[in-house]
Amino acid sequence: MEAFLLSAGIVALAEMGDKTQLLSLLLAARFRRPWPIAWGILAATLVNHALAGAVGNWVTRALGPDVLRWVLGASFVAMAAWMLVPDRLDEDEAPAAASRQGVFGTTLVAFFLAEMGDKTQVATVALAAQYPQWTAVVAGTTLGMMLANAPVVWFGDRLVKRVPIRAVHIVSALIFLALGLAALCGWG
Repeated sequence: MEAFLLSAGIVALAEMGDKTQLLSLLLAARFRRPWPIAWGILAATLVNHALAGAVGNWVTRALGPDVLRWVLGASFVAMAAWMLVPDRLDEDEAPAAASRQGVFGTTLVAFFLAEMGDKTQVATVALAAQYPQWTAVVAGTTLGMMLANAPVVWFGDRLVKRVPIRAVHIVSALIFLALGLAALCGWG
């Protein structure tokens, strides 16, 4: 349960102000059909994070425990620093219009591609390497992604304007830093 809850909390915080949250806002404003957008986000996140979780699980088996501890510690400390860099949605990642796949397909593809190499995908790899229950990590990171993005799909601008994104990024950075230091010191 620890892997699930920690993963959900970290990703929900890390996702605040992230480019995929901005993409969710853009999709909601453009298509005004929240259900297919939410289902597209869920499907894209499940596939993306399952792949990331599998990579994290493989890393655990491929590296010895001593090397893994240093890699995880350094990864979490790097994630802490990365959390302090604000995301912006690149112009080439913004969907121009619904493709032949419709709103769901457009959301699925755009969200999957935007999540590649993103903070939350990297965090999923690191968490899955740390916890042997990588399916719990994937379920948790997916829940965290939905907790951060689904409200944006329905409530959009009103929600984003009221959340102090900088404070959320600082809290997320501190959590990642604590995890990194714990790994480097051999705790947990």
